[in-house]
Amino acid sequence: MDLDLERLADRMHVVSLPLATRFRGVDEREVALFSGPAGWGEWSPFLEYPPEEAARWLRAALEDADLERPAQVRASVPVNATLPAVEPARVASVLARYDGCRTVKAKVAERGQLLADDVARIAEVRALLPDARIRVDANGGWNVDEAETAIRALERFDLEYVEQPCASVEELAELRGRVHRLGIPIAADESVRRAEDPLRVARAGAADLLVVKAQPLGGVRAALAIVEEAGLPAVVSSALDSSVGLSMGAALAASLPSLPHDCGLGTGALLAADVASPPLVPVGGAVSPARVAPDPALLASLAARPARVDAWRARLAATLPHL
Repeated sequence: MDLDLERLADRMHVVSLPLATRFRGVDEREVALFSGPAGWGEWSPFLEYPPEEAARWLRAALEDADLERPAQVRASVPVNATLPAVEPARVASVLARYDGCRTVKAKVAERGQLLADDVARIAEVRALLPDARIRVDANGGWNVDEAETAIRALERFDLEYVEQPCASVEELAELRGRVHRLGIPIAADESVRRAEDPLRVARAGAADLLVVKAQPLGGVRAALAIVEEAGLPAVVSSALDSSVGLSMGAALAASLPSLPHDCGLGTGALLAADVASPPLVPVGGAVSPARVAPDPALLASLAARPARVDAWRARLAATLPHL
């Protein structure tokens, strides 16, 4: 991979993508795209992430742009609908954006909301989709007692699993022991992708499955190695990527020997505009793992403001030494 700062900066295209639904507290998503000999790669760590963490995302982007992807074992990747922490009246309109998806991941434990809000949201999902698989994602927002209370309140909706209910590995392990009799699996996300040791959660017996994301783990190859060593079922998910980044995640999912769960790679449906035409969104409940190249006209029309491009160039300079 070419790691020269000036050449990388020249290859980098920064875009600002408006969201159809507010997500993670933002209304637009900034991403940086790199062109390379193998195709396009995406670098889109959230703005609050420090250079040390952003470096893994950068390695993933450059690997995807410069190197051929690992061999794939499936030509289509089933995906879930992702439901932000919206009020029940908006659930139907959000889910309508996900063509053919029969699994729903609903955000819970949103700051400023109550457990009653989560229960009402999940109840609306179940009423609209009686046969759907429902999983919830707390993004580490509960302590152990709060998580146990919430899981017991939500268990009547037949949850597929609960993703990152607590922040720490120790809390996840304790909670898993408490709710084991309910038969609701615990999934680890942040405890994998934001950890210095992504395998610690597996060694601690703190999760039943892993949520893996190609960018935060350093690329498709690194993520495949982590899943193999962990020995746990994996769900491939995204970090609100553009179609370019989603195709990297889809390539990871298509390369896994086993894929027992629908993947969180349908989040292109949350964007009001994307760099690809057509965008990588669910069709019949699945996405393709083929490479995606941005449309030049969209790349130009969605280009970030000059000040934001300068900020990303500064971020690139700060991050590159940590590769």
